Amino acid sequence: MSAHDHGSHTHNHTHTHTTPAGPGRERRLTIAIVLNVAIVITQVVAGIASGSIGLLADAAHNLTDVLAIIVALIAVRLAQRPINAVRSYGYHRAGVIAALFNAAMILAVCGYVLIEAVQRLRDPQPIDGVVVIAAAFAGAAVNATAAAVVYDRSSDINMRGALLHLVSDALTSVAVAASGIVMFVSNGWYWLDPAIAIVVSLLIAWQGWRLALRATDILLESTPVGLGADAVTAAMIAVPGVEAVHDLHIWSLSSELNALSAHVVLTGNPTLESAQVVAATVKSALREGFHIDHATLELESNPCEVEPGCHADPALTTRTLARPATKGRHT
Repeated sequence: MSAHDHGSHTHNHTHTHTTPAGPGRERRLTIAIVLNVAIVITQVVAGIASGSIGLLADAAHNLTDVLAIIVALIAVRLAQRPINAVRSYGYHRAGVIAALFNAAMILAVCGYVLIEAVQRLRDPQPIDGVVVIAAAFAGAAVNATAAAVVYDRSSDINMRGALLHLVSDALTSVAVAASGIVMFVSNGWYWLDPAIAIVVSLLIAWQGWRLALRATDILLESTPVGLGADAVTAAMIAVPGVEAVHDLHIWSLSSELNALSAHVVLTGNPTLESAQVVAATVKSALREGFHIDHATLELESNPCEVEPGCHADPALTTRTLARPATKGRHT
């Protein structure tokens, strides 16, 4: 086997790049859309009738929920489409793009609510507390139900984006209901309505910003959070028959599917069969230890171990090759 034997280029084809939970996710997302359309209509009418900026803000959040879940639904359907010559990795990034779009909507709506709430805080207006309490609790109940329906045990960033919308709106509704109770009991304190809207919007904006950063990291093919290149390299070198690893790249195809490519230097002068055994063992270690399901390995042998009179460039010794090309991020 030569130092750069491209005939030893090997892939892991045990996965299909599909989303088996897709149909179930579609059904749950559809239910959430119906529930949120109903609550948007209810809260807009109640917000106008009561004069509550908090209710109108909550209705705006629920409207973004409807749009976000529609986008998430489209992404789930796209992710189920099989790979082809044009989309060799399938459509997994559709969910990441949807999550980024959802995060952008969260930030935009929060900005609008903040501006309106600050203006209302300067000039508080009388609010019908009873209407606010009833509509806000109804919104909280609907959003909590929709969140329970959408909840997915997986780490899919698209589903997490939709869930974030629903949970944040449920919390917003509870806060609005609480302010309505205080305003009703005190027959005043109308400044609470915009104050609550400001606090909740800031919290939601922070969550939206984190979601945007996570989606952007995936789109930029950054090393997945929690995966250190040093640890991955060490695990690969620990496999019997592996001398060194170089040109290591780790990235995410989606929030649930990690990929890796690397050059693996084998010890001695292995046969094709023994090299394949080592490659399979390396892939198994990557899958079990780091949840890396797609691994592309370029197998090489160290010429200075098998060729008499070898004069390799010192810069290409196995000591140097053992260093990963990328550094992992631990957050």
